[in-house]
Amino acid sequence: MDLRPVTHHEPRSVEGADRTAAVLVPVLDRDGAGQLLFTKRADHLGEHPGQMSFPGGGRDPTDESLRETALRESNEEIGLQPSEAHLVGRLDDIHTVTDYAVRPFVGRVPDREYVPDRGEVAEIVVLPVDGLLDPANYEADRREHPYYGDLIVHYFHVDGYTVWGATGRILAQLLELTTDWEPPAEK
Repeated sequence: MDLRPVTHHEPRSVEGADRTAAVLVPVLDRDGAGQLLFTKRADHLGEHPGQMSFPGGGRDPTDESLRETALRESNEEIGLQPSEAHLVGRLDDIHTVTDYAVRPFVGRVPDREYVPDRGEVAEIVVLPVDGLLDPANYEADRREHPYYGDLIVHYFHVDGYTVWGATGRILAQLLELTTDWEPPAEK
């Protein structure tokens, strides 16, 4: 996984959403192999319970920027200190079906034990990039999205977890930029 293309990527922004949010896409190295850190959202949450996501959340009025939102939320959800994240760039904003404009920041983080905030996070999951790249672990379908219209929904099935939805769209763009992955041709 080569993160240099993220550094040079000119991300698209979403305008007109009711709410703004930011996530951190945490990249870590474990035994010489690229890994991505995800959170599994707590089952009692009102939006997207039990789904896989990247650490992050809604912008607070006290946040000076969406970058600060991503780092603050990562600290709250998994205990990542802002100084531990080395941000390398941004991906395109995602407009969700819940009318959030989500800004993804990509950053390298240390491979250490993180502690989930049980109020928001059921589990912290580290998935291997090699597993996410494996065509046997991928499927897609088409859906109508209120903002994008006809949209491909990506599903990545690795180690008993499924990454899909807005997180799947963010993941797909990350893999397209940083590896030789392309979504398989439609059948």
